[in-house]
Amino acid sequence: MLTFALLLQAAAPAPATAPKSPGEIVAAAPASDWIDIAPDDLLVMQLAPDGQGRARRVVIQLMPPPFSQSWIANIRTLAKAQWWDGTSVNRVQDNYVVQWGDATEKKPLPAGLVKTEEREYSVKLPEKLVRQLYAETVQQANSAVRGAGAMPYGTDKDSYAKFVMFLKGVPVGLTEDGEAWPLHCYGMVGVGRNLSPDAGNGAELYTVIGHAPRHLDRNIALVGRVVEGVENLSSLPRGTGQLGFYEKPEERVGIVSVRLASELPAAERPRMQYLSTESATFAAYAEARANRKDAFFNVPAGGADICNVPVPIRRKP
Repeated sequence: MLTFALLLQAAAPAPATAPKSPGEIVAAAPASDWIDIAPDDLLVMQLAPDGQGRARRVVIQLMPPPFSQSWIANIRTLAKAQWWDGTSVNRVQDNYVVQWGDATEKKPLPAGLVKTEEREYSVKLPEKLVRQLYAETVQQANSAVRGAGAMPYGTDKDSYAKFVMFLKGVPVGLTEDGEAWPLHCYGMVGVGRNLSPDAGNGAELYTVIGHAPRHLDRNIALVGRVVEGVENLSSLPRGTGQLGFYEKPEERVGIVSVRLASELPAAERPRMQYLSTESATFAAYAEARANRKDAFFNVPAGGADICNVPVPIRRKP
C-alpha cells in the first residue's frame, strides 16, 4: 500500500517530451499491475430490459476486508437466497443516489442474516501500519519533490478526513489514532438504513451517481463499488417524490436477478480487474490526474480530490 503522498513522490519523473494522459498511462500498464477480482466478490444485478428491449446489467465489487464485513456477509446470504429477484429500483435522486430493494418493505428476509452495528462503519488499523503511513506523510512533506503534485494525499489536505489514502484499491479516510473508513465517491455502494441505532442489514442498497456526498462518511455502511454498468442506473428517470423516490409503482425499474458471480455459469461470469494502487503505474496515473499536461490542458490544476482519482477497472483480457 502506498499513501497518496508517496504515490506522487514516486511519480515525479524528468519532464517527458510528450506528456501522457491518465488514460494512456493506464493503457500502458503491464499485466502484473492488474489485480483479479474474485468471482465471490462480484455481485451481478440484472435489471429489466429498457424500453428498446436492451439488457441492463450492473456489476458491483464487494468491499474487501477489513471494512463492512457483517453487511458483506448479509449481502452474500441475500444473493444466494435470490432475495432481490422481483424487487426494484425505487429511488433516483439527481446528483445523489440510486436506491433499490423491496419497495413494500414486507418481503420476508432469509435466515442467517447477522447483526450489524454502527461502530462497524469504521475500523481500527494496526498501530504499526498507522505509524508507517504517518511516517511516509512526514517524509513526503519534507521532500524537495513535494511540489510535484498538490494532491490531498496527506495530513490536513482533505476537507473530511485528517488523512486519505487507497487501501486495497478503496479510497479511505484515516484519523491520527488509526480509525479508517471507506469514502463516498462516485459509484460507491452503501446500505440504506433508518435512524440510529439502526445500521441497515444490507437488503436496501444505493449507489452514488453525483458529486461525492462525503458528509455521509462514517454515517452509513459502504459495501462496495459499481465496476461496470453504472450508466444503467445513473441514466434512469429521476423520481419526482420526496428525496427522488418514485411515486407510482409503474415507475419503478424491476430487478430480474442479483447473483454472486461465483454462482453464475462460468461463461456468464464477468472477469474483472482493478489497477493495483500500490503500483508505479497508479502513482503515475494519480499524478497525471492532479496535473494534466497532455495537449488539451493549458493550466494544470495542481491538485485533485481523492474522489477525482477513480481506481481504473477493466475486463480481464
